Amino acid sequence: MNKKQLKGKIVSNKMKKTVVIEVESIKKNQKYNRRYKCQKNYKAHDEKGECKIGDEALIEECRPISKDKKWRVVKIMATSKSSELKKEPEESIFEENLEENESKDELDKKI
Repeated sequence: MNKKQLKGKIVSNKMKKTVVIEVESIKKNQKYNRRYKCQKNYKAHDEKGECKIGDEALIEECRPISKDKKWRVVKIMATSKSSELKKEPEESIFEENLEENESKDELDKKI
């Protein structure tokens, strides 16, 4: 029998080797035939610790690893662009501040 696989977005990675993944599904109301979205959180085992918040991941059902953890991360489908963008500006701002401080130090030495 095949194992269930779900695709979702990583919401939290604060625990060691564990990530929380939000899986979104669409359900249909029988009476009104209206579709609506439902979200459910799953805890999944991330052995390497590669997952970051905002990434899309594929999880697969496995044996119970702990009380709540019965899924494992198979692969990361897409990485979040926001996490990559946040890292670059911080470094450049830090470098600019160093340059400003150095120029102030040089001015103080001249005086």
